[in-house]
Amino acid sequence: MDVSYDATKRELTTDKGVIRYHEAGSPDAPPLILLHGSGPGVTGWRNYRGNLDFFAQTHHCYVVEFPGFGVSDAVEGHPVLTAGSSVIRFMDALGIDSAAMVGNSMGGVVGINLAIKFPDRVAKLVTIGGVGPNLYSPSPSEGLRLLQEFTDAPDRDKLIRWLNSMVYDRALVTDELIEERWTAAINPDAQQTAQLMYGSAAFAMQQKFLANSDTPPYWAMMHKVKCPTLLTWGLDDRVSPPDMSLAPLRLIPNAELHIFPNCGHWVMIEAKEAFESAVGAFLSR
Repeated sequence: MDVSYDATKRELTTDKGVIRYHEAGSPDAPPLILLHGSGPGVTGWRNYRGNLDFFAQTHHCYVVEFPGFGVSDAVEGHPVLTAGSSVIRFMDALGIDSAAMVGNSMGGVVGINLAIKFPDRVAKLVTIGGVGPNLYSPSPSEGLRLLQEFTDAPDRDKLIRWLNSMVYDRALVTDELIEERWTAAINPDAQQTAQLMYGSAAFAMQQKFLANSDTPPYWAMMHKVKCPTLLTWGLDDRVSPPDMSLAPLRLIPNAELHIFPNCGHWVMIEAKEAFESAVGAFLSR
């Protein structure tokens, strides 16, 4: 099948703007929704373009582009919350009652929140790093500090330092990748979203809110996740270090953990074949 960018791109008009996405796989196959992460120049296509062909062999795949990252129309609100609501709007519009989901980093947090609030909509969940609290490692992590530095005052050198923190093998940070990410990162919607998530002022406000709020953080409610969950992690993740996996592994009732050696934050890219094998087996059970 043709899983190129142009062959798979779609758009859906909703009451809160256009949601753009990529679609591949047999319409008779079970649905699989792929949720992207955050960071400069990120899109769902860039996160999962290398995996779409594999998963489309067994599932009807939807790579959803979250609002505010320069592809789908931006909406007001915190990016994690607007991403979750966009997934529900997307599923409702296409008549998808329930689906398995794969979420990279922030996408994993979105998936966890959906599984807590809408348990009947998430059949299975795969997360790629990013979920849970730092138990032993510093918070913010090295990767998040570099991301914050870039967000506060973007330049190409800071982008390169952040990209290098995302991977175990720095050979993956090619000139082509740097240019692609830089071009997308300076999109006005993407810059505004980054400020809401990672800017120094926004981070300080979030910490103040958490210290004074009676609302528990999402990870304290992970015991409410009912669906089978596979946590995947790079052993050398410098953005969300592997000790973060211990809380979701213990709290989610039906969770398992797969850690990939010689791998950073982008497990689906850096450990592509092993990741696809592990996730494919999990989804087929």
